[in-house]
Amino acid sequence: MKKQYALIAIFALVVQFAQAQFTLEGEFRPRAELFNNGFNYRYQPASASPAGNLSGREGSDAFVNTSVRVALNSKYVAEGYTLYLGVQEVFNFGDRTQIAASGNGNFRIQEAWADLKLSDKWSFKIGRQPLSYDDQRILGGLGWAQQARTHDVGLLRLKDNGFALDAGYSLNTNSGSGGPIFNRATLFTYKELAFVHANKKFGKVSLSGLILGTTFQAGSENKSTLITAGIHAKASLGKLGLAANAYIQDGQRVNDVEVKGASLLSLDATLKVGEKTSLLAGAEIISGTKDDSAAFFPLYGTNHKFNGLMDRFYVGNHAIGSGLVDINLGASFKLGGGYNLTVKGHTFKEESRAKNALGEEIDLVIAKAFNGYKLVAGYSQFFENDDFPNPAGNPEAKGTQNWAWAMLIIKPKFLNTAAKQ
Repeated sequence: MKKQYALIAIFALVVQFAQAQFTLEGEFRPRAELFNNGFNYRYQPASASPAGNLSGREGSDAFVNTSVRVALNSKYVAEGYTLYLGVQEVFNFGDRTQIAASGNGNFRIQEAWADLKLSDKWSFKIGRQPLSYDDQRILGGLGWAQQARTHDVGLLRLKDNGFALDAGYSLNTNSGSGGPIFNRATLFTYKELAFVHANKKFGKVSLSGLILGTTFQAGSENKSTLITAGIHAKASLGKLGLAANAYIQDGQRVNDVEVKGASLLSLDATLKVGEKTSLLAGAEIISGTKDDSAAFFPLYGTNHKFNGLMDRFYVGNHAIGSGLVDINLGASFKLGGGYNLTVKGHTFKEESRAKNALGEEIDLVIAKAFNGYKLVAGYSQFFENDDFPNPAGNPEAKGTQNWAWAMLIIKPKFLNTAAKQ
């Protein structure tokens, strides 16, 4: 019934605001993936159930999985506020039996927020919404994942002459009258979140600062608070583009796990060498576990975007104790016929023992926009080193670990009354 009520509400808004600034858009995004690698399986117990973790073991078979994101998003813009509602379902081919009377339970309110205009410079945005800043290293929308990522948060926002300031706060409780103790601490789910993000543009230079506090509670009165703070800088110097991150973490993870001076440092460069070719280079160092500190973790970022597309690091395994050094080189090309090709290679080492090579990865992505839709496909291969950590004592890895995927993106615009006015 929840699905029917949500759809009725959306179409009621369409009728009510047909002559106002109202937009209604959709998204249909199926993605087929061939898994023939570990996807962090080394970090899982030998009895791990997700097939993606088992597929990298010697003797295991490759498999194909197809997932789909289907979304319907509406936005109403009034003089004093903006109201947004987005509903979404994510399903896999085969997750519902034939003639089943019910769905797979994955239909949900993905976004629901109101943005109140307080003045020409100030606004207040509250509700379920994505938090996406800078290059999405610490806070990102996680758009690659079919389910994406949102937060239930209130934001006080200032925009003034090239300066932007967001101050956000979230206080989570169990559903209904569950009381003050929050019992969800998996995947860094937080009891409280508070942050301040500021950005200032100086011509072709953009500088951002972030202070983020997350408080965790795992079913008891005890709370653990972790502070993440740092800067992001970006500059456009003619044909050369530069971007850098510097973050530190201090405090406690869930269950009072100590973090003292953990850090993330990165530098990326893009050089245009022609109208259709750009060269890419980057380096990132993420601190690992020390005698008195747990490793740095990039929390709520779009981690698929970093450290290789095969998600061997900081996706699925959630925290690599030895840290990571990622050196990468690549190139992007605008090919004939409207095709875009990106090729990137990575070499990975442990940060705490920099001589220990973890392996190399190569990623290829090709994309083309058609009339009203877009096709994107990719291929990646990981060449694992014998020094790759194996704390679970899992069987030998496959000699060939690769992954291929293809995705269709359709985003129809059903209604836009503002365009007609």
